Amino acid sequence: MGGRIGGFRRKTRHKLQKSVREKGKLSLKKYFQTFEVGQKVLLKGDSTVQKAMYNPKFHGKVGIIKGKEGVCYQINVKDMNKEKTLVVHPVHLESA
Repeated sequence: MGGRIGGFRRKTRHKLQKSVREKGKLSLKKYFQTFEVGQKVLLKGDSTVQKAMYNPKFHGKVGIIKGKEGVCYQINVKDMNKEKTLVVHPVHLESA
């Protein structure tokens, strides 16, 4: 039997695509934004930055910030009935 074909961003052509007005350079304001512990955030991946991106199945979900890990944030997200912790760069987060 063959192994699984494809990588991390397989089948995400439309899911992680930016709208026409969002394309171009990444703003530094978004890159250096800060959040408080316990704050709700929306996971909205920025396809221009691959660093510290979450699994695409969590795209569009709302999570709660649990803590900080270097530049990135630890976020609790509910996946079905389980609570999962993701390590995500602030570029991929928005205030909810």
